[in-house]
Amino acid sequence: MRRSAVHLISPFLLISLVLSSCSRDPNVRKQKYFQSGQEYFEKGKFAEATIQFANALRIDPKYAEAHYQLSQCYLKTQRFSRAFQELAITISLQPDHYGAHTDIANALIVANNFPEAQQETGLLLQKWPNDPQSHITASSLFAAQGKFPKAIDEMQKAIELNPSRWESYLGLALLQVKNNQGIEAESNFRKAAALSPKATDPLIMLGSYYQSTGRLNEAEQQFRTAISTDPKNPALYGFLAKLYLSEGKKEQAETLLSDAKLNFPADSVGYRMLGDFYSATGDLGRATDEYTRLYQQHSKDIQVKKNYVQLLILSNRLEEATKLIDEILKSNPNDNDGQLYRCEIQIRQGHYTDAIPTLQTLTTNDPANSLAHYYLGAAFERSGDLEGAQREWQQAVRIRPEMVEAQHGLAGIAIRKNDMAALEQAATAIISSQPSSPDGYALRAISNINRRHLADAEADVQKSVAVSPQSPVGYVEMGSLRLVQKKYQDAEAAYQQALDRNPNSSDALRGLINTELAQGHIDAALTAANRQIILAPKNSDFYDLQGTILFRNKKALNDAEAAFTKALELDKNNSDAVIKLGEVLAANGKPDQAILTYQQAIKDHPQQVSFYLLLGQLYEAKKDWNQAQDYYQHALALKSADPLASKNLANVMLQNGGNFDVALSLAQTARRAMPESADAADTLGWVYYHKAAYELAIGSFKEALRLGEKNRISDDPKIHYHLGLAYQKSNQSALARQQLERVLKISPDFPDAGEVRKQLAQLKS
Repeated sequence: MRRSAVHLISPFLLISLVLSSCSRDPNVRKQKYFQSGQEYFEKGKFAEATIQFANALRIDPKYAEAHYQLSQCYLKTQRFSRAFQELAITISLQPDHYGAHTDIANALIVANNFPEAQQETGLLLQKWPNDPQSHITASSLFAAQGKFPKAIDEMQKAIELNPSRWESYLGLALLQVKNNQGIEAESNFRKAAALSPKATDPLIMLGSYYQSTGRLNEAEQQFRTAISTDPKNPALYGFLAKLYLSEGKKEQAETLLSDAKLNFPADSVGYRMLGDFYSATGDLGRATDEYTRLYQQHSKDIQVKKNYVQLLILSNRLEEATKLIDEILKSNPNDNDGQLYRCEIQIRQGHYTDAIPTLQTLTTNDPANSLAHYYLGAAFERSGDLEGAQREWQQAVRIRPEMVEAQHGLAGIAIRKNDMAALEQAATAIISSQPSSPDGYALRAISNINRRHLADAEADVQKSVAVSPQSPVGYVEMGSLRLVQKKYQDAEAAYQQALDRNPNSSDALRGLINTELAQGHIDAALTAANRQIILAPKNSDFYDLQGTILFRNKKALNDAEAAFTKALELDKNNSDAVIKLGEVLAANGKPDQAILTYQQAIKDHPQQVSFYLLLGQLYEAKKDWNQAQDYYQHALALKSADPLASKNLANVMLQNGGNFDVALSLAQTARRAMPESADAADTLGWVYYHKAAYELAIGSFKEALRLGEKNRISDDPKIHYHLGLAYQKSNQSALARQQLERVLKISPDFPDAGEVRKQLAQLKS
């Protein structure tokens, strides 16, 4: 009997053929990649997991679960834009994918996109009302909107659906803290801890709550319990160290973190804590020394390298920092931190326009990157775009409220805008984050001094000095307080104490000079500036201050020019010195040199509105209306509602035969933005005059005179001249004559004195 051919095949060969067939099966191959990706993900190897999930998708681009798992990799590596794309694809392939809907809702909440987050959350509650996570997500949305009672209600629903989940009790407790329900919060912190005795989060959160309410012994007990519960977690030492710092126990904090470094020689978090402590407490020298040693010992630790780069930048060791940044970006060109550090160096070197596009790309691709928003704000601020800077810094603190650098930036803008309420808010946030730093108390003192809350200011300056007696910061604001109180000798002593601690303190020298000038001691002010220049000859601000004093004396304009020039040799980005150099050149009969100075400033700082305004004013003084109009229009292109540019452009358009309706719109913009400005009211009246609206013009000119008197500005002959002409056009001859005669009485050399006399002659005839 003849045997079948198949029976002649070796069993081993048959198995081999079957396996070969399986290896060519796309479904089998994609599953292998997917399973491999999951294994890498569970081990925290997200780069490898990303590759494997992508391999699965190359075989089957419609593999919904692979898209979802890839989104989780991107979330873990903070590539939020890519994560959002993968989540959207997941839902398009599998519309009822609960995890993807939940993650998208949470991503929208983090991005403060509340309308779309509301839609996603509504869908979760509609389709999956019995899943606790739906209510947890809804709770997160309400909390992000500040609607804490509603957030609490949703979290309580989640607990009813799953009363054994300790994380929900912890979330509820945190919400109750926000809603000032301390007793209830403490109870729920304890419930969370009881449900999961091995979890440290409830202990840490309860300890932080005790710390915030001044129950420091109980806080320490919770932190120590957390450390004993999970002794292999070095991060827990950080909470106890911060508690010690808040109590002024700096040495105990340092000892604790030194022990942590010894206890965790192979754990990056553990051995970095001491260096990070020095950095957080402002001890830049010891922090840099510590990280120099760490980098020598752990050169392959990327976080050590990155932290070391930051310290090198702060120490102005930019060349060393650049070499390490190049190493980081060579290894990974898309490393966000490496790109940020490079941008920071560009900002420090004055190359703001080079940094801005990179930072804008980073914030677009990764909107939750608080550092990218911070550095973009810094680039905008340096380039003169204060609105852009404020917007980015506000976004940074929305993402990370404890981000002190951004709060400092917002404080600086608040000072420039004279917004003392905003300054107090930023200062209080700094105090909350860094209670042992003098900066927050000093900034809040500025707010209180300006609002004449002198008792509160006194408490703040005393606290600023107490927490850091070797810092000049508290003494500077103590000097400012004494100056306001007209205790001039005490003010001088406080400013001198600040200079003794830091001979380069521009704020201290400025305060000392202002104290001398307040007493009419111009020579003493100049002596103070000269003395400090000898002690710190490379300080650009000191020459700027010296020039400012010299500028007060018309016979010393050449010396003032030399001082401002020297300030710019030391720091070409000293905008105040640039502005004053142009002003002193114009006052010294050198308007063309002033124009060249500001034109160069525009090349260096093309986004800074002030230089366009100054050039416009110089050309206006030369009666070159076309050039003046051009520069004012450039200013408005950068800042569309700038009131000074609007006012000046309106005036130039009247001189240049421009569109009176456009001029009116500009003048109204300026008037709304500068309601206390006599000049803005005069400009609006002058536009009304040219439009033959004489009654409106008279009202504006009268208001301009009232504002001038209110603000104690010297009687402006130009406004009287304009008012006289408006009275004349409205046939009020006696009032017209009164105003025109007033012009010649105030200013016999008034530029249009000839025209005034001509009008008076016509009125008499």
